[in-house]
Amino acid sequence: MRRPVLALTPVVMAVALSGCGMNSVPTAEENAKAKWADVQAAYQRRANLIPNLEATVKGAAASEKSILTEVINARARATSVQVSADDISDPAKMQQFAQAQGQLSGSLGRLLANVEAYPNLKSQDNFQTFMSQLEGTENRINIAIGDYNKAVQDYNTRIRTFPDAIGAKVFYGAKPITPYQATTPGAENAPKVNFGG
Repeated sequence: MRRPVLALTPVVMAVALSGCGMNSVPTAEENAKAKWADVQAAYQRRANLIPNLEATVKGAAASEKSILTEVINARARATSVQVSADDISDPAKMQQFAQAQGQLSGSLGRLLANVEAYPNLKSQDNFQTFMSQLEGTENRINIAIGDYNKAVQDYNTRIRTFPDAIGAKVFYGAKPITPYQATTPGAENAPKVNFGG
């Protein structure tokens, strides 16, 4: 009679451990890290577009040089602040990243608003192509941030609720992950890129 009970012990233990977040906590954490990588990739795509903007605007709107310089400097600051997947539990690093990206968004928005006064520039194919790419990139950033924040919410909920909270604390020492929040006023709004009319 004891042998069947002993034989079932590993099965019972596996079921009990799986109910305590043994698999679901790291899965949720890895999902959040992957979504953070998507956020960084979207911001990097935007940063990679700035040199094209510089080349296009520099000749056609020379009087906006100071704002263009501001955009270039903001891009340099934004790309210098990196938050790895291992740092997404650090609110200070996340805030620093958000501030740098917010400054670039603000500078880019000011430049694009001023460029509206240059009809020759707006009609150039290079500028139209850039604007289309920038608009698509801003949409990607917004979607990536939304997906990341959803993954963070799922992970944080999982490590704080029963029964996963047991495995999260006992086996992983899990800490909450910081959601992405725009820290600069208006940074949550993408630069306006519609010069259609």
